[in-house]
Amino acid sequence: MLVLILTLVFPLTWAQSPANSWTGYRGPLCNGFSLARNVPLKWSDSTQVIWKVAIPGRGWSSPVVLDGKVWLTSAPPDGKELSVIGISCESGKILRNVKLFDVDKTQETHPLNSYASPTPAIEPGRIYAHFGTYGTACLDTESGKVIWKRTDIHCDHGVGPGSSPFLYQDLLILTMDGMDVQYLEALNKYTGKTVWKKSRIIDFGDLTPDCRKAFSTPIIVKADNKDQLICVGPHVIEAYQPLTGELIWKVRFEGFSASAMPVVGDGMVFINTGFGQSWLLAVRLGGKGDMTDKSLVWSSKKNMTARSSPLYIDGLLYMVNTGGQAKCLDAKTGEEIWSQRVGLETSASPIYAEGRIYTTDESGLTTVFAPGRTFKKIAENSLPEGCMASMAVLDGTIYMRTKGHLYRIGN
Repeated sequence: MLVLILTLVFPLTWAQSPANSWTGYRGPLCNGFSLARNVPLKWSDSTQVIWKVAIPGRGWSSPVVLDGKVWLTSAPPDGKELSVIGISCESGKILRNVKLFDVDKTQETHPLNSYASPTPAIEPGRIYAHFGTYGTACLDTESGKVIWKRTDIHCDHGVGPGSSPFLYQDLLILTMDGMDVQYLEALNKYTGKTVWKKSRIIDFGDLTPDCRKAFSTPIIVKADNKDQLICVGPHVIEAYQPLTGELIWKVRFEGFSASAMPVVGDGMVFINTGFGQSWLLAVRLGGKGDMTDKSLVWSSKKNMTARSSPLYIDGLLYMVNTGGQAKCLDAKTGEEIWSQRVGLETSASPIYAEGRIYTTDESGLTTVFAPGRTFKKIAENSLPEGCMASMAVLDGTIYMRTKGHLYRIGN
């Protein structure tokens, strides 16, 4: 873990207490790690539930938590209204249900997706909700008033939006990889105005539009003594100068519709290529220009994940593939150490907390196991309705969004 903590550049200041906040997709450390203590181990629909609240509409965005409120986005199944919902952490009462956008004409969405799948980003006083091509908005978390909106940032997602917004310094960074256009756009987080926009330069050849999209969320790493924005797109991983959008390096691969967030460790970034190949790649950080023939350290294609994001812990990589099979790989070599079924079809990303890995499948089964070179199951817990969203973990509490409810689970 030491290598990871020295490599990642956390957008959250330590004064904001990562143990008691969950500020975006994959948490305040942007890697699925929680620093929380007294994290629940066992629960059911009738035990360890502090409260349970029905969530109007439908959405697969993960909950974010800060300053005593938990937030998520939602939309009706037809996607005609897009909203952000704020809930009291103490009581479970819905405090805000703010409709942000009316949508006259929606694109198609896949049954595995929703119109409210991107996870919001939150910081003190502000929450940033992103619905892909349908709009992006900033709200005041105390008053619920809209500070700014954008409805002019477009792409054809093909099967619905998926990439989550990402905060870096004064920027809100959006990843827009559609079937028609592929680009990144950085907004001034205070005003919503565009600071920079960068189109991806990719030779798609005769690939169909469906093979030109992606849904990944970027991360910030320190490489060559500089902050770099690492973003997985269709058939390419790229590193950008985050304040200007200048392309630093890229590595090409075969794969599209990648939704997993990259993770880093041992001086490498690990990415899932998505569909088409569904490989896991280890790419050495650093360099300039096209580094495809220089930076690829290893690749593995044996039943890899296509949707769920991996974990890097003490030199080992852990992931859960689409079929619910957990895998442990040696991060330096890509060698598979073990493989074990932990559930059924899985979209949510695993979380690491208090020395344990938590993974939840689409039936609502959460399997808890210990990291290490030998698989050791610790607990199994089940909730009805099933889960598409990843959990949020705080001191003494897990927030879990099922397909119809939000649970606060605690000891």
